[in-house]
Amino acid sequence: MYQGIKQENPKSVLMKYGLVIIWLLNTLVLGAFEPYYHSVKAEPGDGIYSLLRRYQLIDYQCNKTKFLELNELRMNDVLIAGKEYILPIKIYEYNGTSIRTTIGINDWDQAVRIKDYNDKILDKSLRRTKYEDSNILWVPHHELECVKSESGAEVQAISEKPKESIKKGTYKQVEIFGDNHKMVEIVSDDLSDKVYYLVAGHGGPDPGAMCGECSNTLCEDEYAYDVILRLARYLIARDAIVHIIIQDENDGIRDDEILDCDYDEKCLGTKIPRNQKLRLRQRAEAINELYMSYKKKGYTDQVAVMIHIDSNNKGHRQDVYFYHHKTSKSSKKLAQSLQSTFKEKYNHFQKNRGYHGFVSTRNLYMLNYTLPTSVFVELANIRNSFDHKRIVIPSNREALAKWLFEGITEAQL
Repeated sequence: MYQGIKQENPKSVLMKYGLVIIWLLNTLVLGAFEPYYHSVKAEPGDGIYSLLRRYQLIDYQCNKTKFLELNELRMNDVLIAGKEYILPIKIYEYNGTSIRTTIGINDWDQAVRIKDYNDKILDKSLRRTKYEDSNILWVPHHELECVKSESGAEVQAISEKPKESIKKGTYKQVEIFGDNHKMVEIVSDDLSDKVYYLVAGHGGPDPGAMCGECSNTLCEDEYAYDVILRLARYLIARDAIVHIIIQDENDGIRDDEILDCDYDEKCLGTKIPRNQKLRLRQRAEAINELYMSYKKKGYTDQVAVMIHIDSNNKGHRQDVYFYHHKTSKSSKKLAQSLQSTFKEKYNHFQKNRGYHGFVSTRNLYMLNYTLPTSVFVELANIRNSFDHKRIVIPSNREALAKWLFEGITEAQL
């Protein structure tokens, strides 16, 4: 043994160097930047779709699914203003070299999309600094976790193939129309590139306006729904893509005057909430999700039609009238086309009667929060005995549907 070198106790050596190793490990762990999901507070009026749309996440179903999972929510749940929610956006520490080396990918195009995403979010003032300056990189969930096709588009459960037009003279079977009306003859393909969302007012736990003093109770949702189905039939016969948002699997098109009131309608298969705002949000978000899906496929001509029946003093007669979005030129054009068509029909079929249906704007949820060109239709006053003929007589409901069809398609020419 060399002289002058103090021999240390083996236990003390192990203890000393062990502490150093632990310190180094802790330093490395504490210094490491683990990716995490970004969180934001919901603003007043925010729904799941509007929040995801604000952050450019709405186009991918997997983002919606991840959002629900991260926040333990269901699609129909309401967001609480001021509450913090986790977004499907991962935050990475940018290494100052490249996006690819930061997150461990090789795809150049993918890196460019992530860069563009960060630039868009910055332009929308949703983040304060450039990722190169702050070394904070935002990576949307769909870029890393969603299944991609070779083209980079998300692979959906529903086929993304372009719609194939049906030949004239063939038949399409639509079960929702009922046994007597389910076979629809395709008379043309004039509307094969157009998408329609048809919404009968109320439904489920809410029958809407009612005539309780009538010999038979009349419910708004039943008559609006029957007209919706008849309108859908006209559109499908021209090879249009039609989504009936509120559905009753048992009813179909009915050729009766008195339509029984029931409470089993659903919103695209989902139970309709009792709360009015939740009901409206449910159907608006259902339309918007479909709208974005079709927009990605290249469908630029999409229309939403909401049909209602008003309730007023029973002595008040009113003609069919129309509301449009306050700033949308296409919505106003659609409403005016419908009014013009109804005026022409009344002048032809009921000369000298006059037609007094009007066009106006109104601050309605379904006009304000749906993405397609939209129009809100009021068919009659459910408490007026003269107006009853317009909705109770089946042939009149058929005429209403046909005139609505003509007014809608005329606006799109």
